[in-house]
Amino acid sequence: MKAFIFDLDGVIVDTAKYHFLAWRNLANELGFEFTEEHNELLKGVSRVRSLDILLEIGKVELTEAQKQPLLLKKNEEYLSYVYKMTSDEILPGISELLDYLDTKKIPYALGSASKNAPLILDKVGLLKRFTAIVDGNDVSKAKPDPEVFLIGAKKLNKKPEDCIVVEDAIAGIEAANAAKMMSIGIGDAKLLSEATYVLANTSEFTLEFLNKILN
Repeated sequence: MKAFIFDLDGVIVDTAKYHFLAWRNLANELGFEFTEEHNELLKGVSRVRSLDILLEIGKVELTEAQKQPLLLKKNEEYLSYVYKMTSDEILPGISELLDYLDTKKIPYALGSASKNAPLILDKVGLLKRFTAIVDGNDVSKAKPDPEVFLIGAKKLNKKPEDCIVVEDAIAGIEAANAAKMMSIGIGDAKLLSEATYVLANTSEFTLEFLNKILN
């Protein structure tokens, strides 16, 4: 039997907008503009590396000691948005997809680099539905390294080749492929061309598509 491993941001919920607001406000305080185009460079990247990219964009040089309070400030602002999240923020089609997997007794895990993943799932009412959670506290290597998905497979008691990964980032698709797992990309077909299948958005998880990949 197959199992699913889901990325969090851009797949289950869209918290990228909250990251963007927090990074943009930080950039404004440092005296430069941070655009949505710039924000694309931070997709699937750790908080520490994201700050370095932000500072490169603004041509701002800081010591490691000066960076620490900025990282904390950004995270506190981001969390202030997260604490207000509700089930309304679950992306279209995801609740129905999880219902379908439950009906078929197909287990599913979360595979996310975010240390806030359990909190976010709790806020949107999905935490107890996942068989396993792999978050930023469990991994030492970021995607495109397959570590997060291999740990997910282990927690699900599944072989990697029996796992189906749902991802919206190129690094995530590369990680799934490196783990020898089927990959479903959510988003731009050109950007995610290395995925086994690509859906424009989460509402395209139709019964027909699910039956096709599970059989």
